Amino acid sequence: MTTDEKYMTRCVELARLGAGHVSPNPMVGCVIVHNNTIIGEGYHQKHGQAHAEVNAINSVTNKELLKESTIYVSLEPCAHYGLTPPCSDLIIQKKIPRVVVGSIDPFAKVAGKGVERLLNAGVDVKTGILKKECDELNKRFFTFHQKKRPYIILKWAQTADGFIDIDRNADDYGQPTWITGPRSLLRVHQMRAEEDAIMVGTNTAEKDNPSLTVRLIKGKNPLRIVLDRQLRLDKKLNLFDNSTETLVFNAIENRVDEKNEYIKIDFSDQFISQVMTTLHEKNILSLIVEGGLQLLESFISAGLWDEAHVFTGDKTFGGGVQAPVLRQIPDSSERIGNDRLTIFKHPANEKPA
Repeated sequence: MTTDEKYMTRCVELARLGAGHVSPNPMVGCVIVHNNTIIGEGYHQKHGQAHAEVNAINSVTNKELLKESTIYVSLEPCAHYGLTPPCSDLIIQKKIPRVVVGSIDPFAKVAGKGVERLLNAGVDVKTGILKKECDELNKRFFTFHQKKRPYIILKWAQTADGFIDIDRNADDYGQPTWITGPRSLLRVHQMRAEEDAIMVGTNTAEKDNPSLTVRLIKGKNPLRIVLDRQLRLDKKLNLFDNSTETLVFNAIENRVDEKNEYIKIDFSDQFISQVMTTLHEKNILSLIVEGGLQLLESFISAGLWDEAHVFTGDKTFGGGVQAPVLRQIPDSSERIGNDRLTIFKHPANEKPA
C-alpha cells in the first residue's frame, strides 16, 4: 500500500460514519497530512451541514501548516454553491498545495469542475486513488445521478427449503411468518436506517401488517412506500399510522393525508419506472424492496435491481410460497446466528458506472 492509499483508506473509514445521515448528499471523508502526520480529519456528518473538507480544515490547530500539507478527500471537492460554499475555493483560499482525490463526482454541477478549478489555481491534484473503494462507498449517489433512479436492494427471508411464506388465508393475516432469528432482524433494522426508502406491495402490507420502521437500533426511519392499486388496504394498518412519511402509489387519486401521500400512477404502463421517476424527483438515493414474491419478481424480471440480500433461516416449511431464485454466483455470504445472509450483485452493476 502506497502512502497516498494509506491516507485514502482513512478517508473511506471516516466517510462511512455519515451513513444514514447525509443523503441525498454523498458520504465523504477527508484527511490532512503534514510531513507524514495527520493534522486534521473530517467527514460529512449531516445533510445541509459542513462538508468533509471544511470539517477537516477546521480541525487543524495550526492553520499555517496547511500551506505545506496534502489534503486527501474520497470524493472530488465541490465547485458550486449549494447549501454550503464550494470546497475547492476553500482549499485554494487556504493555499493547500496538494490534493489527492478518490472518485470524480458524477453530479453535473461538479463532474470534474472541482479538479479543474484547483488545477487552474496551480494546485497539484492527483485523482483515482483507491477509486474502486471510493466508488463503492457512494454507489447510491453514483447510481442516482447516472441512472436517474435510486440504488435498489431486494431483500427477502427464505427457509432452508426455499419458501418465503406458508399458504395463508385471511384468518392468518396480521403478523409476519418468522423465518429468521433476532440477530438477522437486528441487521435488517440497521439496513433500514442506512437506506432512504423501503417498499412493500399490497399483499405483504395486508398479510404481515409491517411497520417498516427502525425500532431495534438508533437511527432514522426510511420513507415507507406501499403499492395499493385500488386503495383497498385497511387504513388501520401500521403503514398508515402517521409515525413516519409514507407514499401510497395507486391508480385512483393524488392527495395528502398528514404524513401519508397518495400518488396516482398508471399500473398498466411500466409502473415500476413511474415509481422510480417519482423517487428520483424526491431525491431518494436508495430503496429496499421488501415485498412478497410478486413485487420482487417484478423487479427481477425487469432487471431493475443492484443488490439482493437473501436471509436464509434453518426452518423448513415443506410447502408454501416459493422464494425467488437468482441463478448466479453470490458476491458474498456470512453467518448471522443460525441464519445465513447471502448478497448478490446484479451482473451489470457489479461495479459502479
